[in-house]
Amino acid sequence: MSRYKILVADDEARMRRLVKDFLGAAGCDVIEAGDGEQAMELFIAEGESIDLVVLDVMMPKMNGWEVCRELRRVSKVPIIMLTALSQESDEITGFDMGADEYITKPFSPRVFVARAEALLRRSGSGGASHAIDAGGIVIDTVAHTVRVDGEEVYLSLKEYDLLLYLVENRGQTLSREKILNSVWDYDYFGDARTIDTHITKLRKKLGPYGDKLQTVRGIGYKFEK
Repeated sequence: MSRYKILVADDEARMRRLVKDFLGAAGCDVIEAGDGEQAMELFIAEGESIDLVVLDVMMPKMNGWEVCRELRRVSKVPIIMLTALSQESDEITGFDMGADEYITKPFSPRVFVARAEALLRRSGSGGASHAIDAGGIVIDTVAHTVRVDGEEVYLSLKEYDLLLYLVENRGQTLSREKILNSVWDYDYFGDARTIDTHITKLRKKLGPYGDKLQTVRGIGYKFEK
């Protein structure tokens, strides 16, 4: 990995050290916060130099949900929720708050670093220098923005990547496995609910064009031509 700066917020010192060791071995600089308030203070103080934020949920003063929500009000920095909360409803809450990844403890260090690396790579990639018009939906692959009928809509990095992949392959039925391999860009060990959750959120954000994201029962999804 390049020399990225990553903010890790967790009230357990042992967990912070563990994550710091993993990311440090991958070539990253890590700063630590022991609670939500400190995380916000460090993020504000460091300005634009932070490339990724890793948040635990159950922290004192401000929990991870609150920090994630506050960060999303001021920044598009990539956010990974790293938490012991493993229920599907917790994962959905994380995505609703604006998180880009949701990883449950205990976790594989290699998978964690791979997800962080993929997220950082996507957040800094330039892409092709043109806009893609998908019938009311315009994707700017340089600015990484999406407009629906001329109005910009906020998408997380994963939502953006998923939409772009489906649009670039419009009319084709794509299996969940193919989507995971192409969009998530790592060996994924979870289940298909991650894709389903992102599709549901995308449909809502695309408003009148949400039904262009079609479910192909028993296979996966496709973007209508």
